[in-house]
Amino acid sequence: MELRKIDRYHWEVPKTGRMHVPGMVYATAAMLKESDQKEPLQQVANVATLPGILKASLAMPDMHWGYGFPIGGVAAFDWHTGVVSPGGVGYDINCGVRLASTHLTEKEVRPHLENLVNTLFQNIPTGVGARGPLKLSNQEELQVLREGSRWALRHGYASDEDVQHTEDGGCLPEADPQLLSDRAMERGKKQLGTLGSGNHFLEVGVVDTVFDPSVAGVFGLSEGQITVMLHCGSRGLGYQVCDDFLARMNKQIHQLGIDLPDRQLVCAPIESETGQAYLHAMACAANYAWANRQVLLHRAREVFQRVFDIGPRDLGMRLIYDVCHNIAKKEDHLVEGRQRAVCVHRKGATRAFAPGHPAVCETYRLVGQPVIIPGDMGRASYVLVGTAKAMEETFGSTCHGAGRRLSRKAAKRASKGRAIHRELADKGILVRWTGRGTLAEEMPEAYKDVSEVVDVVHGAGISRKVARLRPMCVIKG
Repeated sequence: MELRKIDRYHWEVPKTGRMHVPGMVYATAAMLKESDQKEPLQQVANVATLPGILKASLAMPDMHWGYGFPIGGVAAFDWHTGVVSPGGVGYDINCGVRLASTHLTEKEVRPHLENLVNTLFQNIPTGVGARGPLKLSNQEELQVLREGSRWALRHGYASDEDVQHTEDGGCLPEADPQLLSDRAMERGKKQLGTLGSGNHFLEVGVVDTVFDPSVAGVFGLSEGQITVMLHCGSRGLGYQVCDDFLARMNKQIHQLGIDLPDRQLVCAPIESETGQAYLHAMACAANYAWANRQVLLHRAREVFQRVFDIGPRDLGMRLIYDVCHNIAKKEDHLVEGRQRAVCVHRKGATRAFAPGHPAVCETYRLVGQPVIIPGDMGRASYVLVGTAKAMEETFGSTCHGAGRRLSRKAAKRASKGRAIHRELADKGILVRWTGRGTLAEEMPEAYKDVSEVVDVVHGAGISRKVARLRPMCVIKG
């Protein structure tokens, strides 16, 4: 595919054929030379053919192949003339990351690290189909789907600050559980408070570098400080919502007269009955994911207090922020000189709103929204902050992680004969896991170097580096 270099970090996919807008890819030349970039670049062009798309079909430097849309893709559609596509959100609706800081230091934690990782692993349900500690009644599940983090607050699993430091306050009010299938409801009833499998994780890390002391100070981060990061989503409920609406839209797509270059891009007009039904059902899954991550953070707090025999005040485990990176939202953005209501799809992309934006919680409004970028379990993760340039170029969006460079099968082949857990232990990183092939599929080399990915978004100006975190122990499904 033809690419036109604009500058070191911006590459245009020229508008050709049925494309309504060009593509815009954030990457380095070296990243784009990788053999696995051909398919996601084609997906960037495919997304540009959808009705009502505005400005450009965007892809972040962690871009890799996904269902319909590339993972790392961002696309905004005019609310009145555009479409919503489940492939632009993904199967794991509101898969996201939350980061908490503590009063503990590496020196205090290192001697207790093995006990800590073992106790976390015993108390955080992991793996495919894992059941959570909470037994939800039908009425309680409906409340979770409507209230998200606010349900967790009412039941003692959250503080007011936790809710305030969660994107959208941890709740999309348009959620309508009546639109969910019986199968989705059944899957959600048993999995609240579970981590899941694959690339989902809980990681204890340490702040090893601060790039921007002033912003880090507002976020409450300092070098040597212990942090806790969670990465998970809406579990089987979100998967089922996506699956149900893909099937529904597939049955209707021929009536819309939309000539799709890829059937995985099935969609519906945003203001149609099906489009609105999807957004209301998706909101239920998003709320479930926020409640899920909140319950997991609560259990992590309890584990830390038990392992270190300290109270909540001495532990000081404070939620810095929770961001989602698989979602579609109605937002107002400046497009061609005027404010327009748009539906922003972020699939493997993180919201990165600028200083002063009213959607950024009051704690951080003067400096901008915290952006949390996890890497792989053997290298590093980053905290960034949103910028005005992101609002101008990417509908307030940036990357979401390192991004895969090897498929799960390829990673298994590459890891054959190796003991990944021992390699990590030699680096001072303890890991616990559930799935038989998890460590092979998730080995560090399966991912791009997160530092290179972050350098792109920092260099392009769509988010700015604040701090780097180094992993100490990780639990995975």
